[in-house]
Amino acid sequence: MPLLIDGHNLIPKVAGLSLQAPDDEMRLVRLLQRYCAHWNTRAEVYFDRAAAGQAGRRGFGAVTAVFVRTGRTADQAIASRLRALGRQAANWTVVSSDREVQRAARWARARVLSSEAFAQELHALMSQHPSEEKPASLSESELEEWLKLFGESDAG
Repeated sequence: MPLLIDGHNLIPKVAGLSLQAPDDEMRLVRLLQRYCAHWNTRAEVYFDRAAAGQAGRRGFGAVTAVFVRTGRTADQAIASRLRALGRQAANWTVVSSDREVQRAARWARARVLSSEAFAQELHALMSQHPSEEKPASLSESELEEWLKLFGESDAG
């Protein structure tokens, strides 16, 4: 079952991640890549407060990161995505502990999983299979996109 994830709601619940870390979103994407590879599924993770000019969707294998423009929230973007899915929303799981996101998911008949419960699933998977599955490698274009997003450039 594919996942719609409220990224900034999940990050503080995952051991080893922090909203204060400059690479928190990418670290979460890497964990989600491992999760998706293990369960043969896909995920869309929504992050609000995208930097100017950085809003949009970026693909990382089975994980799509959606950076929501300033002035809109990830919660609103997830609710819009659920509406766009229509009846197909019933085939998705929404990961968030935000009550408004959970309400939108239930209205769309999607499965709801709290961020705390999903963080426990991630922890159990990483504990049981610490090196069995490696995160998917980024393509050259994906790596360039992330470097642009975080303001780093190739010094080589």
